[in-house]
Amino acid sequence: MERMGMEEQRQRTKPHRISLDKRSYAVISGVDDVISFDEKEVILETTLGRLTVKGEDMKVSRLTVEQGEVEIGGRMDSFVYSESRGRKAQGESFLGRLFK
Repeated sequence: MERMGMEEQRQRTKPHRISLDKRSYAVISGVDDVISFDEKEVILETTLGRLTVKGEDMKVSRLTVEQGEVEIGGRMDSFVYSESRGRKAQGESFLGRLFK
């Protein structure tokens, strides 16, 4: 039974990867949700935490929910991770962490 549980867990966890080509095209896997996006910022919830991509003229060109993949076009200037999923799951708010 334990073996079956481990296999199910591995299937649920999507591998997280970023493939960037010339700062103008990115494929990101392991995406659980697209929080928001506009031409200057894309915010994604990934299997490794929240990922904010900043740049100019960005467009989400493809989102495959089943595979957890997002394709972004435009000029990408930064990729920043924040707020791990573990903290969010525990219900710890930003202000709670700030005043700890």
